[in-house]
Amino acid sequence: MPQPPTKLSQFWQELKRRKIIKVIAMYAATSFIIMEAGDIMLPRLGLPDWTVTFIIILLIVGFPIAIILSWIFDVTPEGIRKTEPFEVTAEKEVETKPAKRKLRASNVIIAVLVVIVVILVYPKIFNKDKLASLRDEDGRISIAVMPFQNMTNDTLWNVWQDAIQDILISSLSNSEELTVRQSESIYTLVKNQEMASYASITPSVAGTISRKLDANVFIQGNIKQAGPTTRIYAQLIDANTEEVFKSFQIEGAVEKDIIFDLIDSLSLLVKDFLILSELKKSDTYQASELLTTSSPEAYRYFRYGFEAFADRNYTTARDWFLQALAIDSNFTSAQTYIATSYGNQGLYEEGKKWCLRVYKKRESMSLKNKILSDWLYANYFESHHEEIEHLEKLNEIDDQLPVVHYLLGLAYYHVKQYDKAIPEFEKSLEIYDRWRIKPTWVFGYTLLGNAYHKTGEYRKERRLYSKAKQVLPDDPVLISNQAVLALSEGGTEEANETIEQYISIHKEKSASEAEIATAVGYIYDEAEVYDKAEEYYRKALLLQPEDPEILNALAWFFIDKNININEGLELIDKALVSSPDNYYYLDTKGWGLYKQGKHKEALEYLEKSWDSKPVYDHEVYLHLEEVKKAIK
Repeated sequence: MPQPPTKLSQFWQELKRRKIIKVIAMYAATSFIIMEAGDIMLPRLGLPDWTVTFIIILLIVGFPIAIILSWIFDVTPEGIRKTEPFEVTAEKEVETKPAKRKLRASNVIIAVLVVIVVILVYPKIFNKDKLASLRDEDGRISIAVMPFQNMTNDTLWNVWQDAIQDILISSLSNSEELTVRQSESIYTLVKNQEMASYASITPSVAGTISRKLDANVFIQGNIKQAGPTTRIYAQLIDANTEEVFKSFQIEGAVEKDIIFDLIDSLSLLVKDFLILSELKKSDTYQASELLTTSSPEAYRYFRYGFEAFADRNYTTARDWFLQALAIDSNFTSAQTYIATSYGNQGLYEEGKKWCLRVYKKRESMSLKNKILSDWLYANYFESHHEEIEHLEKLNEIDDQLPVVHYLLGLAYYHVKQYDKAIPEFEKSLEIYDRWRIKPTWVFGYTLLGNAYHKTGEYRKERRLYSKAKQVLPDDPVLISNQAVLALSEGGTEEANETIEQYISIHKEKSASEAEIATAVGYIYDEAEVYDKAEEYYRKALLLQPEDPEILNALAWFFIDKNININEGLELIDKALVSSPDNYYYLDTKGWGLYKQGKHKEALEYLEKSWDSKPVYDHEVYLHLEEVKKAIK
């Protein structure tokens, strides 16, 4: 006789009948997708970090509610109906000829959800950083060094099997980034394996020993001879999967006297690789494949320099970059940033010198760095069009470098192709979001904001600034852009508060009253509030009437906006007295003459401006072309 079903079996059948299992599967998969989408999209919308937590809480609260509702109700072709008791359902059942099972919509939905979940989970499991999963909770890498194997057929080398192990342990133990298991522990566990020789230590055995010591990585190697050459091999191996993720080889003449030199060299290679990997995991630069050093110390100084560079403290940044170069003279990434820092300060001649230093080494560079050096050369000696050409080429090779997307957006921005600049700036920020990194380079936000502003995308601009504010709450460039946006949208009260904050920050940085007035005038100028812009520009000029920069700012404002071209020309003439070869001032003068209809005189000044420019300037190019067309 068949056994009556147990209560547990009956409960399980009832869960299936009421489709509770399917509801749980669909709810779990959908919740995971919502959390992943929220984690990616909500920060881009400028919403605070707690929003994701709030969504998780809602999903947790909703889970039992979904279970209860699925127990009580059922979705039928006739609509939502209350689920009938088992007894009623059983009475309605009649024997029918088994029909071919149809593909149900619920099964299709579950399959689609599973595919989406797999796509989202895959990158988390198979992370590009192979060492990421091997770090301990404190962020350090735990390592066990196995005795090396003598494979030379010369027993005189047996003593070095343990010696190499001890020297490597001693060297690696000096690093704060690594946790190294001591040789006594390894020796005890090796002896417990009752092996005839070290040759019996297979990767499987070494992995078992390492796991017993809570080491996620082990180093295994051997000594070989090939003719007159001694080679020492070493491999870094994942203790859990036995996957080799890095190999090293060092060689020298067959002389016992040089063995210490070989071991020291091997130790340095292993140590540098591990420490450099540890440093790069927290790097905000996040273009490690473009970095050109194997020295952890040089890389550490580079990071300090990059942080100062991001703060626009270019002098301090160069000091750090120079210290990195003192350790590794071939560290071209540091040289590239030195060249760029000079350009950002308007010190173009010094920047060109460093650019040429980098360019001369391009033949010994990797393909990516060679193209990057071509971009740097174009930045100083060619035009934005050549910059775009090189950066597009680099993007074709690797489109996951945020710094390249930013530079490409910048080049398009300079030539006023905002429709092409916007997606590049956006892509740069999207990659950082995916890497869970909040970039501290303010122009990555503000230039995208400017492009949004110039194309009338004010809502996108506001969301972007809300996001940037979480990272750089007191950055004056960001605050200036927020003030321009508030004025453009008619938010006078918000704009006034933002401008007050902007002025306060500048005062804390000991800016002069004239500098502050000029900067505030620029805010009103960009927002097209011209009466206030003129008020502040004039205030700055009253404070420093001989300052050529202020003279040029007010002159350009009068001329470009067609407010008072005659007075603008009078002002720029005063600026040219103190700086007759300044190409900015010459451009302002030429543009003013053009606005007066004096085309030949305008051409003379604009050609002089073009010939005097230290680097390509698209604004001057456009002015010159317009005057040439007028003369024809």
